[in-house]
Amino acid sequence: MEASGVATLLRRDDPPPATNASLSTLVATLIPVLLISCIYFGLFLIFRTRYRRQYEPRSFLSSLREQERTPALPGGLFGWIGQFSKVPDSWVLNHQSIDGYLLLRFLKISTIICLVGCCITFPILWPVYATGGGGQQNLALLTLGNIGGANNPRLYASVFVAWAFYGFVWLMIARETLYYINVRQAYLLSPLYANRISARTVLFTSVPSDFLEERMIRRLFGERMKNYWVATDCKDIEKLVKERGKVAMKLEAAEVKLMKLANKESQKKGGAIHEEEHTGINGSDANGESGSVASRWVQPNKRPTHRLKFLIGKKVDTINWCRSELQRLDPLIKAEQAKHRAQEHKAVGSIFVEYYTQSDAQAAYQTTTHHLPLHMAPRYIGINPEDVIWDNLRIKWWELKLRYAATIAFVCALVIFWAIPVSFVGFLSNIDQLRNNVSWLAWLKAVPQVIFGVISGLLPSVLLAVLMALLPIVLRLMAKLGGCPSTAAIELRTQNFYFTFQVVQVFLVATLSSAASASISDILSQPTSAVSILANKLPQASNLYISYFIVQGLTIASGSLLQLVGLVLFFVLGKILDTTPRKIYKRWNSLSGLGWGTVFPVYTLVILIAVVYCSIAPLIFGFATIGIWLIYMANRYLLIYVYNATIDTKGLVYPRALNHLTVGIYIGVLCLIGLFGINQAPGPAILMVIFLIFSVLFHVSLNNAVAPLLDTLPKSLEVEEEHLLALEKNAAANGDDFDSNAKTHSSSGPTSLPAPHKKPNMFQKWLRPDLYTDYHTMRRLVHRDFADVSYPLEVEKAAYYNPAIRSEPPLLWIPRDSLGISRQEVAHTSKVIPITDDGAAFDDKGQIHWDQETRPPIYEEKIYY
Repeated sequence: MEASGVATLLRRDDPPPATNASLSTLVATLIPVLLISCIYFGLFLIFRTRYRRQYEPRSFLSSLREQERTPALPGGLFGWIGQFSKVPDSWVLNHQSIDGYLLLRFLKISTIICLVGCCITFPILWPVYATGGGGQQNLALLTLGNIGGANNPRLYASVFVAWAFYGFVWLMIARETLYYINVRQAYLLSPLYANRISARTVLFTSVPSDFLEERMIRRLFGERMKNYWVATDCKDIEKLVKERGKVAMKLEAAEVKLMKLANKESQKKGGAIHEEEHTGINGSDANGESGSVASRWVQPNKRPTHRLKFLIGKKVDTINWCRSELQRLDPLIKAEQAKHRAQEHKAVGSIFVEYYTQSDAQAAYQTTTHHLPLHMAPRYIGINPEDVIWDNLRIKWWELKLRYAATIAFVCALVIFWAIPVSFVGFLSNIDQLRNNVSWLAWLKAVPQVIFGVISGLLPSVLLAVLMALLPIVLRLMAKLGGCPSTAAIELRTQNFYFTFQVVQVFLVATLSSAASASISDILSQPTSAVSILANKLPQASNLYISYFIVQGLTIASGSLLQLVGLVLFFVLGKILDTTPRKIYKRWNSLSGLGWGTVFPVYTLVILIAVVYCSIAPLIFGFATIGIWLIYMANRYLLIYVYNATIDTKGLVYPRALNHLTVGIYIGVLCLIGLFGINQAPGPAILMVIFLIFSVLFHVSLNNAVAPLLDTLPKSLEVEEEHLLALEKNAAANGDDFDSNAKTHSSSGPTSLPAPHKKPNMFQKWLRPDLYTDYHTMRRLVHRDFADVSYPLEVEKAAYYNPAIRSEPPLLWIPRDSLGISRQEVAHTSKVIPITDDGAAFDDKGQIHWDQETRPPIYEEKIYY
């Protein structure tokens, strides 16, 4: 979804602003996009009731706990809208993730910022610009470029409107930062999260070898420590476990293939099916010679086989070979696991320490642990064992610094030189004109028109799509190579990387390219005046982003709702690739997730562009408001009914997005200073310099004030939470019910403390976030008894071991057949690895089906670490 918006700008195929944009140009862009969006939305309305798995999976999937599911929507084309609108955004907070909730919050706040921008700029700047006498026409009348003459006093209107709007944005950023701190504290201190093992566990990296011995560990961490896990070198055992998993899946696939062959042959023979069914199931064949039942239908030379080496290896019977290989691997793995649990392998310099309480873990996290710089640091808290990047735990402090510097340098080079491959794509898209105008490309005229059409039409689009798809992968790889110890840390670093790319390549380069293309003839004739010419064309470059907002708000929002590619892949790839019950089940139960590190920057750029152009081209606010609101509604539906959270950053993506938004203020202020300077208006320029100084001071002060509260939990709130929990417990014991006096959609059960204040109006709530969105208010937003958080002893003891150390042989799952083959295969294969044929079967046409109403044998209850 995010790549589509980037591609819209990078293609450079929007109407060039070489001449003033007219209403007809705007309509010419709007009509086809609106038509496509209506088609997408219409298809979504039709498909929504027919394909619930694609458009409403969170309402019924058995892989979700009952309390995680969203109430099903009614049928009909439009009957669902009323119920959907009644579901609050906080449903995502309590039933999915805080990151998803804050994404919706960010989009909602962005919509409000743009709407307020309309209210501030339209009544003042439109009349001022429209009568500016700059000679512009059509939509360009409403831009700063229409103010003619040097040091025009009308420019002061732009200054004070910018002051008002940018001041409002600064207040919104400060307010939302406080809101985030309070909702994060309420979320992390709620019993649902505070009792999790991850909330009580701290990861120490770059630990000296002396402090990896049990004696020193117990001396250092004392009686507050409950458990500890020293990370060990697991390369060998990881290789063995990976090999076992690969062989096990190969065996499962071969078993299913054998049964499919037999069922196919039995269908050809028709009348013999019933007799063989009776003999296979009720006879003694299950314990007979391996493969004896299947051999009645499948000749030995037709059984599944494979080569031990690609093309040249020995051909072996797959089922028999896999069984013998599993018999060889399993004892080796168990022996290695025992050695790792006994700490007989080399430690790699990281240790997980579990404490009895969240308070103790926070105290350890906030305390400098070692007397030498960069030792036993950085520290991390709240890391889910399933999110750990185990290979990065071995990195030493000096290697971490080198990796970080190298990856930052690579990303900077990538951002700067990204224009080269994109320019090559642009070169291909314009090659038809170039072959007629450039002599050394004249040979392309001999290329057949069909092939040339593919080169100039299809190939650029495909290459650009590949480039934009590869970029997030490369950035995440750089974050991983940079030493991030968890997937959440990778997403946070990727967010910074991707935002930098968005600002430089998608905004700055696109803006300058648009302005340059509009004035190329003037620049060639007056090269010494290139800077002033580009600056004067900058307001007109906003036309590019009007089209961008139209595309983002209509096509992207409706396209993400339709999920056409996902729908096609689900059914087409499912029929082609899903050949076993396991694959069918996983495709059915696996929900799509969002990569926060690449989602937030795309939406941050949208609001950033609007902020930059607040006084330069205020018309952009109208399109931005509608576009962001549509994106908000689309994401709201998807997060409530479709998506699942696979990565948990504890909401840290939100303050980063707010911080990234300040870049828009700085760019906007600098652009105004430059424009005023070129227009020889020292007064407005000086006033904007004063505002720039204010912005820097305010930003630094805000960051210094809130930085300690973004990553840690204050001791005062821990004490306050214990007090409030005690009051709630006493209220429950006395039968007091205050919930009727509290306006909340997610109370803490049958009893709750009274609301800390009366319900405020909109302006009171906005002006006093310290009072009306404080901790006591936010804790009423979070479920108190959503689920029981407890762990079996064996799970807790092995929680932070490398997955290879706690790995068990997978349970193979094959379908039951009427010929009795599955029974015999289960009897023989179970001697080397667990296997079952329950919960899935072949139908009369030889197709595999499983019971979707119940949980299959391979279902594993999710552990909420």
